[in-house]
Amino acid sequence: MGRVTRLTQRRPQVTTDRNRALALSSAVVRGAVAAGLGLGALAVLVTVVWISSPHPDSGPDGALRVAAGVWLLAHGAGLVRPDTLSGVPAPVGVVPLLLMAGPLWLTHRAARDAAEPEEGRAGPSRAGAFCAVSAGYLLVVAGAAAYARGGALRPDPDTLLFPVALVVAGAAAAGVWTAAGRPLGPLPSWSPLALQEAAARALVRDRAEAACRSAAVGVAVLLGGGALLAAVALGRNAAAAQEAFLGLAGDWSGRFAVLLLAAALVPNAALWGAAYGLGPGFALGTGATATPLGLDGAPAVPRFPLLAAVPDPGPGAWPNWVAGAVPVAAALAVAWFTVRRAAPADVSRARAWSPGETARSVLLAALGCGLGTALLTALAGGPLGTGELSVFGPVWWLTGPAALAWTAVIGVPTALLLRLWRLRTPGWAWRREATEARDSPGAGTGAAYRRDAFAGAGAGVAERGEGGAGRARRWWAPWRGRGGEEGAPGRTGPGAPARPAASSVPAPGAAPGAAPGAGSGGRSGSAAGQGGAGFEPYDFLPTDPWHEKDSREARWASLRQGSGGLMADFPADPAAGRPPTRPADRSAVRPADSPADRSAGAAAGSAGEADGGPAATP
Repeated sequence: MGRVTRLTQRRPQVTTDRNRALALSSAVVRGAVAAGLGLGALAVLVTVVWISSPHPDSGPDGALRVAAGVWLLAHGAGLVRPDTLSGVPAPVGVVPLLLMAGPLWLTHRAARDAAEPEEGRAGPSRAGAFCAVSAGYLLVVAGAAAYARGGALRPDPDTLLFPVALVVAGAAAAGVWTAAGRPLGPLPSWSPLALQEAAARALVRDRAEAACRSAAVGVAVLLGGGALLAAVALGRNAAAAQEAFLGLAGDWSGRFAVLLLAAALVPNAALWGAAYGLGPGFALGTGATATPLGLDGAPAVPRFPLLAAVPDPGPGAWPNWVAGAVPVAAALAVAWFTVRRAAPADVSRARAWSPGETARSVLLAALGCGLGTALLTALAGGPLGTGELSVFGPVWWLTGPAALAWTAVIGVPTALLLRLWRLRTPGWAWRREATEARDSPGAGTGAAYRRDAFAGAGAGVAERGEGGAGRARRWWAPWRGRGGEEGAPGRTGPGAPARPAASSVPAPGAAPGAAPGAGSGGRSGSAAGQGGAGFEPYDFLPTDPWHEKDSREARWASLRQGSGGLMADFPADPAAGRPPTRPADRSAVRPADSPADRSAGAAAGSAGEADGGPAATP
């Protein structure tokens, strides 16, 4: 029996470990399947082109080896073409960026699905999912590299670790980050403490998120503008592009292969156009560079349809200078998207970002835009040989700083001007501030103060009717909030003249024991004229049924019922059960004949008031 108990106690732990092992195995399989899907799709496409070719150079094994080499090229690996006219192997380093999108998406999706826990099962940790998916994918990469070593395009072993492994790891990390909800912190424990503390602040995370989004928008605008420049240049040289397309292949299967390769290189052409607009341009061999100022040197351009968009040799004219509008548009887009977060239309000036914070966010976005442009242009170009074509395409260490400079120089002042423009209208500002003041926790004092002001105005009229010694209260005092100024007639303060107390008659609906001169929910006239936050002079009286007779009787009945018989059965208003008390008419009172008679009359009046009857007059 004891043995069964020990096995029973160990069973949940064994089940958890087994589930975790199964989850990690499943993540490895997901990575391998993602790599197999990308490789299989490309192999099918190459096989179809090989089958449709009337004069294939090799058998199906050669076609599959070429497919494996092109698939590795899509990950950033460098290929080597051993069969050349000179006998020297020629490198192929230009990566078709459109082919790169498929493997990246498949790896991202596999890591995201592996990191999400399944229903009823314990999923792997984030680090475990990342390592498992990357390991499964890299196993297929290693197999494809070993298989492609005997083909017409052989992978360079030095490029399998960098950038192929780095690209796979980055896509897998992005998938795990997506499964976790795309958090911006905390940073790893090995990072500097200052960065960890900064990432822990919500304000820093908000600014970093806004900068990353603006940087992504800037890179997208650069790509779009570069694609537009390439399309316009290709349209101007459409005849040369058509001649190159028809001259590369004579049959329809070859032309279809050329068309597929040109479509895969369209993002590369967009980046070439962006580099041209930024200023550094792109290299057409070791001795020629194309910039908006002109094409210098003798270009070594292969015969390919997309390369027909290369400008003509010689100095550039004003149509070439128009390409500078592309980085300007990118900088304006970065500034606009940053200011949308810095000064939204539904917040007040006090809650908007300061000019320094806005400028820092634009600078951070410019840095991100420069880094993204440099990374993409590094992939868009590369060597195509060992001679003149050893340098072909944009130079990343010139294009990235150019994008940073354009975005920072134009984006920062534009963002500051846009911030001022969005906060310029005072009507918007005071309406938003008034709305926030009304919605704040202490906003109820304004309405109460307005009710007190009306009550104080009534008390002032009553004092004037009493004919007291002090000056009557001005009717405009409650409205203008000047009841607290010193030395003003009819106002309260250290230098104000004395004035008699208000009548002891309670106002209609006042609670027993209320202060003289207090109305329904109001204060005395001297207190009502004081200024306060949220005071608005012209407003309607509140329609509050709290002091109505029916509401008072209902509340009183509820209290009496809840007391359990402890409260006596008397009306809610004690003044309702006795005759109303009114002050004696001072004009009808005769002066007493003697001090003794005067004292007797005062005593009789006090006794009458105590009995609840009318005050006796001497």
